[in-house]
Amino acid sequence: MKAEKGRISRRDFLAATAAGIVGAGLGAGPPGRARAGARADKATGENAAAPITRTLGRTGIEVPVVSMGVMNANNPELIAASFDLGIRHFDTAANYQGGRNEEMVGSVIAGRGIRERVIVGTKIYRPDTRRGDGPADTRRKMLAEVDESLERLQMEYVDILYVHVVDSAELVRSDAVHAALEEIRAGGKARFTGVATHRNMAEVIGAVAETGRFDVVLAAINVTMADDAELLGAIEKAAAAGIGIIAMKTQAGGRRFPLPEAAAEYDSSTINTTSLKWVLRHGAIATAIPGYTTFEHMRENFSVAYDLEYTERERRLLGDCDLKVGLGFCRQCGECAGTCPRGADIPSMMRAHMYASQYADFRQARSVYDGISRGRDLGACSACPSCAAVCAHAVDVARRIDELKLIYA
Repeated sequence: MKAEKGRISRRDFLAATAAGIVGAGLGAGPPGRARAGARADKATGENAAAPITRTLGRTGIEVPVVSMGVMNANNPELIAASFDLGIRHFDTAANYQGGRNEEMVGSVIAGRGIRERVIVGTKIYRPDTRRGDGPADTRRKMLAEVDESLERLQMEYVDILYVHVVDSAELVRSDAVHAALEEIRAGGKARFTGVATHRNMAEVIGAVAETGRFDVVLAAINVTMADDAELLGAIEKAAAAGIGIIAMKTQAGGRRFPLPEAAAEYDSSTINTTSLKWVLRHGAIATAIPGYTTFEHMRENFSVAYDLEYTERERRLLGDCDLKVGLGFCRQCGECAGTCPRGADIPSMMRAHMYASQYADFRQARSVYDGISRGRDLGACSACPSCAAVCAHAVDVARRIDELKLIYA
């Protein structure tokens, strides 16, 4: 069967990865080689064992290739230990843990007196222009949210301010959003601006590169998406245009893998480091923000920052087709939506399931689920004896819908 435009066939993808071609779409080469739009890796300081660093596009910010996604962490000592280990970029958001995540990050940084030594990124939700928010509403809400975040963070400014959950080129080009962001920057409350995107990512990243209005893109990328040539090409072009690219969901959505039996041959540490290395061996990506909640996982993640070469066991894992299916990552492509006869918002429900099942973050899962329009949530599933929705990749939609029903129905 002929592959769809922008995507190689799954058969070709599995054959490619089994052959060791793990950099599909991004022209990956030896980790230290300089590429267009990216700077060659280098070690920081005089210590030969210092972590690899890269420059975040035109911002000029230089960070280790492994950073910290703080979303699920609730132990301030873990943030302090991460800094002591060498991590310099911390990613949070206004809505994580109902604002307490920002409070924790800010408290540690203020208490340690390290504000000028770290890069802090936070996210605010965009006003919903599709539900009637006009330019005045946009300005008022965005300025208010920034002030609230800065108060929780105990900071006068953030280094990167993201507009959260951007899912269309229309939002990237919004004059109202950019007017508010320019006012925020002019007031010294944000050094750089960015978008965080989970859906329609190629479209969003392409619009950012085209308009040049944002400095940074935070996007989901992991080994299960190696066949998405359109997304990987958009990342490459954006990086070449000077946009800083930060990767999230690098371990395919968490450590609670949907099909653990598929990973029986490999320990979680091998799966984790292999996944993270696969992402970071692409020079277009400046740094990744894997989330972790334990000191063991902190050390495991940051060990990758010293050496991006695969071990023999990691290479063998990359050739294991069953494992990639076992990861079952929902890439939010939206293709499943057209297979539901009742028009349920399957992508949003899959994202809610990820937070609940793989991250055990029920607050974030509830936030995503509550954002689904009535009639497109589990209510649309109530009359179906079995789920007819089908994923174009490797997600068992029916099973996840059943599990969501146990939580929310």
